[in-house]
Amino acid sequence: MDTNKLIPLLSDMAILVTVVEQGNFSKAAIKLGVTPSAVSRQISRLEDALGIKLLQRTTRQLALTESGTLTFNYCKQMIESAEQAVNASSSTTSTVSGLLRVAAPKSLANRVLRPLFVEFLKCYPDIQLHLKVTDRILDPIHDGVDFLIHINDNPIEALVNVKIGRSEQVLCASPDFLANHVLPTHPDDLKDLPCLCLGENMSDSRWRFSQKNQKTTVQVTGSYLLNHSEMRRDAIEQGFGIGSLPDYIAQQGISSGKLIPLLKDWRLQGNYQGDICLQYVQSKYLPNKNRIFIDFMKQKLRGIQPNS
Repeated sequence: MDTNKLIPLLSDMAILVTVVEQGNFSKAAIKLGVTPSAVSRQISRLEDALGIKLLQRTTRQLALTESGTLTFNYCKQMIESAEQAVNASSSTTSTVSGLLRVAAPKSLANRVLRPLFVEFLKCYPDIQLHLKVTDRILDPIHDGVDFLIHINDNPIEALVNVKIGRSEQVLCASPDFLANHVLPTHPDDLKDLPCLCLGENMSDSRWRFSQKNQKTTVQVTGSYLLNHSEMRRDAIEQGFGIGSLPDYIAQQGISSGKLIPLLKDWRLQGNYQGDICLQYVQSKYLPNKNRIFIDFMKQKLRGIQPNS
């Protein structure tokens, strides 16, 4: 397509980005200060010009088609490039500004990331940080976030992944509990001891362990089931049983002597552990504020996470 035919489509491409980020025509129209019908016409014009279907439209929601997703990513890069061009005059200064939208799980955000976000904002006061704290893994495009932080050894393949740390589950008990029960030296010993399970599904009471080439699965039981890590830490400290905690939750209790790590030669397998992933949509022109955020988080998490 030559330049003369391409130029009229640039505004339509910008409209597409706004529609996808806002989630529907009405919200996009409000943001753009036009009518929903005008937005719909521009999307239809773009589809006709490209000869593809960009959006699947229902009465309640919009969804990108496979071709639409590819087109959206390029259009998003176009908008980011335009923003870079507009801000080029200030690119030589030390000022970093703009909005960053970050999603992170509750426990990690509260115990590890919160002080880092505060420090980041103090270092870059012209950046506006919008934090979405949720244990649900969001879609950066449809949920409108620039960065997705989560703990997972299987990051989302469609997104760029930056490993910024590592978290493992630690099996713990309180000193008082161990004073009244036999110290477990092998996973099989847990069969006869009260344990704290997550209670999220039937398999949560089947604890899987590995040690070099050895693997074993133990069926555990207990009277207290809870999937909140800080509440589970309190229950362990009060002697309700043996339980697992993310290392960043267990660390303070271990240092103070309120928690004793168990079976340190064995690795407890399962959810809520793995690489701390910082993921975002691939873009050829990553805004400066995004690059600075990535570098900041990599540097700070390296010093905090013991296994990173």
